[in-house]
Amino acid sequence: MNIRDESVLRELNLYPLWVRRGITVAADPVSAPFAEPQPALLATSQPALQQAEGPVVSSSGWIELKQQVRDCTACKLRAGCTRTVFGVGDENAEWLFVGEGPGADEDAQGEPFVGQAGKLLDNMLAAIRLKRGSNVYIANIVKCRPPENRTPESGEIATCLPYLQQQIALIKPKLIVALGKTAATTLLGRESTLGSLRGTVHEYQGIPLIVTYHPAYLLRSPAEKAKAWQDLCFARQRMST
Repeated sequence: MNIRDESVLRELNLYPLWVRRGITVAADPVSAPFAEPQPALLATSQPALQQAEGPVVSSSGWIELKQQVRDCTACKLRAGCTRTVFGVGDENAEWLFVGEGPGADEDAQGEPFVGQAGKLLDNMLAAIRLKRGSNVYIANIVKCRPPENRTPESGEIATCLPYLQQQIALIKPKLIVALGKTAATTLLGRESTLGSLRGTVHEYQGIPLIVTYHPAYLLRSPAEKAKAWQDLCFARQRMST
């Protein structure tokens, strides 16, 4: 294990790893903390959330879509935020990570996941040999910060969702990782618990989708980091098949 691997595992509260004598552990430091994930059934998503009355998003390219998001006033969230937070990363990425919505730091800087949750997400990416902006795109379900960081309302989600749908159409990722319940249930088009959605390869419009915890939740509940690590190993395994 090199110094970088060790620091990442420490950040995720997954180091050191104590192993009972006589048990063989994989040499790969990324997959070592967990047994190899078992193959999962493919779960097909339900129809996407219906779009509320709002912007008509054309099937245009990145420049036009970014302008549409900047100019959008279709729901009440825009009036209460500093700026829209479009998304960031490699526009031809194989990996797409989708969160819920911008927080205070993201609203101030105009980029998703830049606060403490962003630092943790960067460490999560590093743990599976990924890096922000390199074969990775990061976006949110809604582009404007909800007041007091509350969960976006269903109407706000439905109004903003076409922007994300167009981003997905442009990126054409090989895998979507939904960070948290709001992202997962929105993309899958059905209400369910996060626990019941983990550990299975779902599908969003033909694209494999895996569900894990939102980094902000992991900061509040660090004991769940081990489960998130398992999800990341599962996602890495899925991309290697």
